[in-house]
Amino acid sequence: MKDILLDINGLTKAYPGVVANNNVSFQIRPGEVHALLGENGAGKSTLVKMIYGLVKPDSGSMTFQNQQFAPASPNAARGTGVAMVFQHFSLFDALTVAENIALGMDDAPKPRDLTKNIRQVSNAYGLPLEPNRIVGTLSAGERQRVEIIRCLLQNPKLLIMDEPTSVLTPQEVEVLFKTLRQLKSEGTSILYISHKLEEIRALCDTATILRHGEKVDTCIPATTTAREMAEMMVGASFANPIKANREMGDTILSLKNVSASSAGAFGTSLQGISLDLKEGEILGIGGVAGNGQDELLAALSGETTVASEMIIFDGQAIGKQGPTARRKIGFLSAPEERLGHAAAPAMSLRENTVITAAERKSLLKNGFIDWTAADQYTQNIIADFDVRTPGTHTPAGSLSGGNLQKFVVGREVLQNPKVFVVNQPTWGVDAAAAASIRQKLLDLADNGAGVIVISQDLDELLEISDRFCAITEGRLSTIVPTSTLEMDQIGLMMGGATADQEGAYA
Repeated sequence: MKDILLDINGLTKAYPGVVANNNVSFQIRPGEVHALLGENGAGKSTLVKMIYGLVKPDSGSMTFQNQQFAPASPNAARGTGVAMVFQHFSLFDALTVAENIALGMDDAPKPRDLTKNIRQVSNAYGLPLEPNRIVGTLSAGERQRVEIIRCLLQNPKLLIMDEPTSVLTPQEVEVLFKTLRQLKSEGTSILYISHKLEEIRALCDTATILRHGEKVDTCIPATTTAREMAEMMVGASFANPIKANREMGDTILSLKNVSASSAGAFGTSLQGISLDLKEGEILGIGGVAGNGQDELLAALSGETTVASEMIIFDGQAIGKQGPTARRKIGFLSAPEERLGHAAAPAMSLRENTVITAAERKSLLKNGFIDWTAADQYTQNIIADFDVRTPGTHTPAGSLSGGNLQKFVVGREVLQNPKVFVVNQPTWGVDAAAAASIRQKLLDLADNGAGVIVISQDLDELLEISDRFCAITEGRLSTIVPTSTLEMDQIGLMMGGATADQEGAYA
């Protein structure tokens, strides 16, 4: 037992209607990068919350460095040597880097000493940070550095990372992996959760696989293919998306020099966005987080209105129409932020369905909600998109991130839109579910809908898109056929390079 840092023995945790973890056991050794894999709803989040003191197990036990370990709070877990970087950042935009880090420390040093420590530690681990920068001005990758440095300042023995590369560029992923390998060489253990299986293969020493709350397998990622790991997670084989050769129709949507100020103090304003989308086409828009993706979706959905003639949909000038009017005529959207924007956390799935589908699915009768019809439509979403939930009355906030994502996308896709705009359609979704969602988007286009996919997953965009462009500082690059693209060209487009008359980037 001397070479075991954390020993998990028979952890079980149940909630009403679901057993999140059932008799889970595995070990993490010092200096090991240990992957925790599983499809959405497999129990990964509940398990790490028990390790970090956010959730108390119903049964089972843990030891940390051969001592009984049952943290009653994150404070207790941190005191033992466990730190966690969450998938969703917990930072205040209006505060500085140093102020945010101080808020997350149990015993923060004096401001002058903390500033010095931040510079020393961030530079030592290849994640340089300026302590006096306002967090709202940072990129997504820099914000993640703040979360990581906050953990490293407390000298953790075990660092838990939940989907750490979901908002990073390929270059930022390389920097992060270099840092994690340095931590590993110094003896720090890392528990790593990700749906990006090639990253798991490149980084992790061991993987524990969960399915339906139970440990079902272990493997060595370096000697296991991504496909094999994905099939371990789901317990079966699954099909890759099939991109059919389809005939495109007429232009269904045109944006003409759309400019709009960001609603947030630290957002990115849109500057002269123009594009055309045809019936049956999938247009992929890539870019580093924070370059105007949210603002573009807001302008397309009607949350932000512009001059009428700036947006032409199916022959109508709709720039001044709001979301409800656009939905009614078949222009649907799904934002990146699942909880709070795409879905109301405290409301049931059935109630969340009514919010966006009342008109198109005829869920109202004489001004009253037809709850029977709403329940049936919600059941259809759950079945078609494999949403793991006890039922239609389950609050949206109780679903795992990936299952909520499947629900949100399914709720819109099954309304048969003429145009569907989605931001980060497979964010935090396991490989099998991601393949299913991508196929549903392809099916939409096959049936004549125009689809715009805004994503930071370049592989996803190359897999399903017919044409591609990048968004940088609120501007779109030239739109080019996906079939002609290479990764270095995409990198230049995302960096703001412009094409010459022959279409080459420099």
